[in-house]
Amino acid sequence: MNYQIINSFINKLDPELAHSLAIQFLKNIYIPLFPSKDDEILKINILGKEFSNPIGLAAGFDKNAEVYDKIFALGFGFAEVGTITPRPQEGNPKPRVFRLIEDKAIINRLGFPNQGLTKIKTRIETKKLEGILGINIGPNKDSVSRIDDYVECFKNFHNLCSYICVNISSPNTENLRNFHQQENLKKLLSEISNIKNTLNSKTPIFLKISPDIDDDNIVMICKNILEFNLGGLVLTNTSIKLRDNLLSKQKDEIGGLSGTSIKETSNLIIKKFFKIVKRKVPIIGVGGIDSGISAYEKIRAGASLLQLYTGLVYKGPFVIRAIKQELAELLKRDGFASLQEAVGVDSE
Repeated sequence: MNYQIINSFINKLDPELAHSLAIQFLKNIYIPLFPSKDDEILKINILGKEFSNPIGLAAGFDKNAEVYDKIFALGFGFAEVGTITPRPQEGNPKPRVFRLIEDKAIINRLGFPNQGLTKIKTRIETKKLEGILGINIGPNKDSVSRIDDYVECFKNFHNLCSYICVNISSPNTENLRNFHQQENLKKLLSEISNIKNTLNSKTPIFLKISPDIDDDNIVMICKNILEFNLGGLVLTNTSIKLRDNLLSKQKDEIGGLSGTSIKETSNLIIKKFFKIVKRKVPIIGVGGIDSGISAYEKIRAGASLLQLYTGLVYKGPFVIRAIKQELAELLKRDGFASLQEAVGVDSE
């Protein structure tokens, strides 16, 4: 059945209900219909691991680590679960997710709803990990010490995944983005680095950054990334800006904007970071990926790996195969022998 027909039905459902149904489908009756060998040109080695392709599932889809093991059968090269907080929390009041169909965008103000560290840790421990998994961590909304929350999550998850992503950039937890300030960021990274050293952990730490930052922020963040020898960057989270050219009546809802509307901003942020960190720090590019060309633009901007979520919502699971096929064709068309060769060519 054509996915557009299915999607027309899905768009009539409450977005969170539709998401819950998708999770239940993958958990209970999903049959892997999409197995295919990835083109050799899409392989890339990052963090000492070989990714069969650079396309990952962004955090936010599999908040409670329920279906990440099924995600790889859709053709993803890796998956990131979460955001996970130490204690369970409901998140912000509903409604809190809005489809901007005319703009192929989503606004959400979820606020890290999840089942909490203990339950999710047990779930991950019982699954056999056969793919590359990232775990996205954050603080509880009413936390006494947000830094302690990050540290607690790192302690519990560092040995269960391929990398830990420290989310300081959601706009839906009040004042979370204050960690983009020098003093706060330095203290956070110092504490996480200390616990990593204490545990003798080799798990790379990624930092997820807001798109709503200025050039001074970028320079400062890069200095800290290099000083603390972090594993990488996730660029970028959702935006509280970029509403002027949207068509949907829901464009002024409070929350973070994702989808094609933030693609250019995300690409620009990636270029600016790449010009400073070069190839010392791998970048996961996020924001507006729904085709091979949009994926290719982020690779050329400086991303070694990619993530999508909103593109999956609007185009369905077949979009993964289409993105990979088109991306491989574009790389070959432009004379690249590997994906790695194309990383950052528009930013150097």
